[in-house]
Amino acid sequence: MERDDRAPVATFYADGALDEGTTVELPDSVAHHARVKRLQPGDPVRLTNGAGTLADATLDTIAKSSCIATIARTEAVSPPRSIHLRVPIADRERMLWLAEKTTELGLSSWQAVRWTRSMSVSPRGEGDAFRAKLRARMISALEQSGGAWLPKLLDDTEPNAIDLPSDALPLVLDVNGGGIAGLGALLAMTVAFGPEGGFTPEELAGLRNNGWRPTALAATTLRFETAGIAAVACLRAKSLASANGLKDQIVRED
Repeated sequence: MERDDRAPVATFYADGALDEGTTVELPDSVAHHARVKRLQPGDPVRLTNGAGTLADATLDTIAKSSCIATIARTEAVSPPRSIHLRVPIADRERMLWLAEKTTELGLSSWQAVRWTRSMSVSPRGEGDAFRAKLRARMISALEQSGGAWLPKLLDDTEPNAIDLPSDALPLVLDVNGGGIAGLGALLAMTVAFGPEGGFTPEELAGLRNNGWRPTALAATTLRFETAGIAAVACLRAKSLASANGLKDQIVRED
């Protein structure tokens, strides 16, 4: 989305601390993108470390395998309300697309789950090589969106070992569940959903028995990547609307 209130500045990911007045060496991937964008020494850039810091910097040098930037100003960004996804291991290209779009929406963590019907998918997204691609796609999405927080990428798991943050309400997407509109806007959420073909009856019953709340997004059956993006978008919009309403209330009281 274009922003009219500021000049367009390229954003690049820089792993590690970002401190005012220091220089940072950016990796070859950034150098490549800088050349593609025809950036020159002296051009302003935006840096994000994916851990809550944004920085305004100036490019000093651009070489073939690296470039160096000097940081002029930093900004600490508070993390958004936590939204965790527990995605099915599924078609790898569609998983990458899901990771990209949910990163843009401020996803907090990602964990892939090996459901029964995941095993019939080919080619499916799993293994170390795929995880590297997944992280690279998330970083690219973070740069494109200008975000400050990179999702935490957890190890793949079995259904009986899903990571569930203690402060997050567990939701399982189910066309027969209650509507998402009635959920509290300020709660942290963990959202699980099944692969193509859905959960087996035993898997869905197991989730319900372990406290996962069945929640519907639509009256139709959604593809897994549609479900994941729609869930994060709905929950993020509710959180922002509630936060903006609280700000308006504070202003009126003042």
